[in-house]
Amino acid sequence: METRKCLLIIDMQNGSFTAESKRYDPEGIVKRINELSAEFRAKDLPVIFIQHNGTRLNEYIPDTHEWQILSDLHVGPNDLIIEKEAHDSFYNTELESRLSELNVTELVITGSATDFCVESTVQAALSKDYNIIVVEDGHTAGDRPHLAAEQIVRHYNWIWGNMIPTEGKIEVIKSEAVIASLD
Repeated sequence: METRKCLLIIDMQNGSFTAESKRYDPEGIVKRINELSAEFRAKDLPVIFIQHNGTRLNEYIPDTHEWQILSDLHVGPNDLIIEKEAHDSFYNTELESRLSELNVTELVITGSATDFCVESTVQAALSKDYNIIVVEDGHTAGDRPHLAAEQIVRHYNWIWGNMIPTEGKIEVIKSEAVIASLD
């Protein structure tokens, strides 16, 4: 079966990018995600935004400023937006069925937060046998009480780069290399 890539952009929402919840390299992450999404659209490859709905915990409530996707991110008219209610972008969402409809076999994963929603989605995608590319410079986290955000990003890049895949594969690649691989 031919490999078809899809760009996943996880939880890049206003509520995660505030003065109180500073993220590592937010401007750089947004720039690289915009570059990636433009290339995916140019190659007629799907772009999916995952948007957290935290109504159950009284946060990231739909139609609030906190819930909205960052205004600096370019959302194309044909991009899909899928809501989720847990860290895992597959859990009780239409993501897997939409990927199947689009004949996607390879996920290129970006977004926030590295140690929560990105990590949970990577693990779920592995268990579903997708080929995975985590964009090394395309995900971010905030500082935690015991670890700085930059260390979290580096730590997970190392973990993902050293995981034993299931039937698929997992790679950690810089955004420039991902773009070059689309040609």
